[in-house]
Amino acid sequence: VNSQPIIIVTIQTFPFVLKAIEDSSVLKSRRYAIIADEAHSSQTGSTARQLKEVLVSGDIESNADEDKPLSSEDVLDATLAARRSSPNLSYYAFTATPKPKTIELFGRLPNPDLPAASDNLPAAYHVYSMRQAIEEGFILDVLKNYTNYKVMYQLTQKLASDDDEVDARRAKIKLGSWVRLHEHNIAQKVKIIIEHFNDNIKGLLGGQAKAMVVTGSRKEAVRYKLAFDKYISDYSYRGINAMVAFSGEVTFNDNDPDSGALLGEKFTEHNMNIGLKGRDMRKAFDSDDYQVMLVANKFQTGFDQPKLCAMYVDKKLTGVDCVQTLSRLNRTYKGKAESGTFVLDFFNDPEDILEAFQPYYETASLVDVSDPDQVYDLYEKLRASGIFLWHEVEQFVEAFYSKNKSNAAISNICKPAVERWQKRYSQAREQAQHAKEMLEEAKTTGNVVLITNAENDYKGFKADQDALEIFKKDLGTFTRQYEFMSQIVDYDSKDLEKLSLYARNLQPMLRESVTDEDDIDLTNIVMSHYRVSKLHQQDLKLQEGSGELEAGGGAGTAKPKDKEEELLSKIINRLNEVFAGEDFTDKDMINFQNTIWDKVTENEIVVKQFSNNSTDQIMLGGYPDAAMDALFESQEAYEGMTMHLLSNPDQFKKFIRLMLDTKLGDHA
Repeated sequence: VNSQPIIIVTIQTFPFVLKAIEDSSVLKSRRYAIIADEAHSSQTGSTARQLKEVLVSGDIESNADEDKPLSSEDVLDATLAARRSSPNLSYYAFTATPKPKTIELFGRLPNPDLPAASDNLPAAYHVYSMRQAIEEGFILDVLKNYTNYKVMYQLTQKLASDDDEVDARRAKIKLGSWVRLHEHNIAQKVKIIIEHFNDNIKGLLGGQAKAMVVTGSRKEAVRYKLAFDKYISDYSYRGINAMVAFSGEVTFNDNDPDSGALLGEKFTEHNMNIGLKGRDMRKAFDSDDYQVMLVANKFQTGFDQPKLCAMYVDKKLTGVDCVQTLSRLNRTYKGKAESGTFVLDFFNDPEDILEAFQPYYETASLVDVSDPDQVYDLYEKLRASGIFLWHEVEQFVEAFYSKNKSNAAISNICKPAVERWQKRYSQAREQAQHAKEMLEEAKTTGNVVLITNAENDYKGFKADQDALEIFKKDLGTFTRQYEFMSQIVDYDSKDLEKLSLYARNLQPMLRESVTDEDDIDLTNIVMSHYRVSKLHQQDLKLQEGSGELEAGGGAGTAKPKDKEEELLSKIINRLNEVFAGEDFTDKDMINFQNTIWDKVTENEIVVKQFSNNSTDQIMLGGYPDAAMDALFESQEAYEGMTMHLLSNPDQFKKFIRLMLDTKLGDHA
């Protein structure tokens, strides 16, 4: 038997290798083993389909008349063929934190002759578990020595007469943020952190031990740094020095607590870390000059510092984000296994931490598989909306696959659907607002009949508005669900393929205009009582047995967004445009954007260009290259999104432009 070569493609070389194979009929016809390291949901979307389209033999192209261009139907046939299993492709995927869809796509069936079902679930071919790695000494158990704290406080108003009616959920979020930034709140936590570090951590590893403080925002990181420096100075501590890591520039406003002395001052990594003296933060932290790193998103993932012995958490951690953050502590170092690691948590409950880690302790297994009929259900639901007409979908597909296609022509085809949606949305919103005013007026009369009728009117118009928001979400859900499921199930449907293509392009065009709401005034709020209490120090015990993962479900059950989500939704909508067709959660995309921006802003030359140039000029400077370098540095933690951007240069440009638009004006 002749040995067959295996091409191992890194994230940097993938686009070039893909192009080389695409241009060679000989290479296309060969057999391939595709090795996906750190396989996440990226391998279940359009990137995986693009790979298949290149690597399958391409019979349609070879049989086509050389003088006759491929029609849209020919391209659809080729796309459908690429979605099916191919005998010349074998996939090998590796990941420590698999998502349900990753297991569904790459898992092996106990009975390969039967379809995946509740009694025939896909599973990993081989598992080297977290538990085994801990037992064999390759990593440490970071859940030992876990201590959680409880913060209790009471707020009052200085002037009761200033009690205005506000949106309850939005006010709750704003007040929570206000408390977290309060000088007394942070000062009390800093006292606990420094005293704990001094008594328990400072002397470990021959005096080389390090600690990380995980904060919830850039403003919190700044406040932590100020409080750290003050406490160390007030009590004359030696050998404890903290650096702070955050992106961009931070300023405070009148609505922030205790902001008087901070107003007008601009805080950056550069002016808050005067001891760096031009050094890379990672190298400086490894030296004897710094013992504590205060972070806001930066260095929570993809950061290896084996001397880290303690982590102080003041931020909500969930799911994979929780596992990856706390796992900064699991690296081994001489003497570290004997001393152990420490986690002090001011925000999370121990049960939530265990819940996040449990699926990955031994074997992550599926509870059930995704329902392939959900794709059909969403297809019918979208067509029944009346927002688009089917002949518009057909026209769009024809134009999209035209040899001389133009973005303007494609946008014009979508324009009627966009106008229908916007007209209905504007009308429903105005009617809902008017009905709400009538309801408030009816309540003043005390007339039950008037109140009931007005309430029904309001609910009806609000439901119309919600339905249009849900339609927009369903477009994205349908695209992602079809991209994933069509690699497992042979739908063999050109109509599904056409709607997927149309929906992927229509969804980002549907933008409702959001009016700016009056900010909630917190200048009248004071903190009257405060206490932070140590609850329990314990070793969190993970349970033996497989961790259960729920298959992706609920397609088509979207809910309208709450008011506090509207500003964030603008960013997420634009990120969805960049990652259209991929199965990334909103949180994944936001965290990825924050990580890339953090790495970009480590480049001092590029940061200077931010302050002296317009956005268009910045795009012509060193910023794109810095962003590309940041992608390469983040490939381990975010392989899927990095792969998508490297494979799609136009989407990369959109992404880095989006970062400029959202980050340069962000002082939150």
